[in-house]
Amino acid sequence: MAKFNSFEEILSWQKARALNKAICKITNDSISFSKDFGLRDQIRRSSISISSNIAEGFERETTKEFIRFLYIAKASSGELRSQIILAYDLEYINENDFKNLISNANEVSRLLSGLIKYLTSTL
Repeated sequence: MAKFNSFEEILSWQKARALNKAICKITNDSISFSKDFGLRDQIRRSSISISSNIAEGFERETTKEFIRFLYIAKASSGELRSQIILAYDLEYINENDFKNLISNANEVSRLLSGLIKYLTSTL
């Protein structure tokens, strides 16, 4: 298992947590999002899924299980990016918010890839 005492120490979890906050703020503040319950709820769920799967995998206490949940978190990151693109295409978010959210989601995905690669090398 990686040398973390808690999932809160994991940088990808910390970045995912910040991304959750940004997604919740944008979906709360946007009038368009308030009318599109389906996309609003789905984008929130995919965002929350990232940090939740990192935490759940860590708590499984085996490297193999942790890796499996990190892959699920990474997949949720891809889902989130797709939904951010759709929100931008539908003009629910402006270009600045779009660029920031996509950049942050890509960073989380890269961090997850690095952690998966590291943990896989320790098996």
